[in-house]
Amino acid sequence: MSATPVWLEVALNGTWGTGRQPLAPVTADELVAQAVACADAGAAVVHLHAFDDAGRPREAYELYAPVFEAIRSARDVICYPTVPMGPVPAADASAGRARYDTVDRLARAGLVEWAVVDPGSLVVATTDELAAGGEGFLYANSPADVRAGLAVCAEHRLVPSFAVYEPGFTRLGAALRVPAAPRPVHRFMFSDGFTFGFPPATWALDAHLRLLEDCDPGGPWMVAGLGVELGDLADVAVERGGHVRVGLEDAPLGCPTSNEELVRAAVARVEAGGRRVATPAEVRAATLGA
Repeated sequence: MSATPVWLEVALNGTWGTGRQPLAPVTADELVAQAVACADAGAAVVHLHAFDDAGRPREAYELYAPVFEAIRSARDVICYPTVPMGPVPAADASAGRARYDTVDRLARAGLVEWAVVDPGSLVVATTDELAAGGEGFLYANSPADVRAGLAVCAEHRLVPSFAVYEPGFTRLGAALRVPAAPRPVHRFMFSDGFTFGFPPATWALDAHLRLLEDCDPGGPWMVAGLGVELGDLADVAVERGGHVRVGLEDAPLGCPTSNEELVRAAVARVEAGGRRVATPAEVRAATLGA
């Protein structure tokens, strides 16, 4: 088996709630329990969204901090939250920085090691929603937002997680990079059910990798998505030196498989390809030289 390890991330829930993703964790206890189970199964990185007592997703330090404290006290795992998904992008640096207040506070408390920095904007909608006259929603990230996120990453040595929903996100991310921030991880977002980006196909990964080589030669990358089964594309990514994200944030809505089962299946695929999954320490060493 190759000694080169594959980073395995699990995205526990997203904003779907149990109405659209019944097995996704929502309460603090559920989040901690599933994060620990996924770490034990082989995930080195855990991404999650916090929910308030009414079951609504909300980005607040008071909701995230106890969850991350409990996870990190139980297991050595890399954690990171999301950022508010406001429909209007920041117009200036101060507004962009406000969007990262929770991440900043979590980093100051030593609770997070990565940060969401999504270099671009898009409409998030399923084919069915649009066919029924729906609008989906605009996920907006202005250059001010991206610069603010990267400034927080530079200040706290957080690894930027670039969600590349469309190929142009790679180009915008490269244009806005901050030299003092750690090198970003490019997370190529595929989908079957949503209308953004590419389907999970080898030709689509080829296109992403060709552009990445122009914009950030040798930059680390992983495959992920929304409303998608990566299937054989995960194997192709591993063969080509990439990494993998799984979890109920990314899986098709109504997925009958738990986060832990998704992680175990991903580990099995990695090992079947002659590789092994990385430990959190190995991911830190690769991203920060730690």
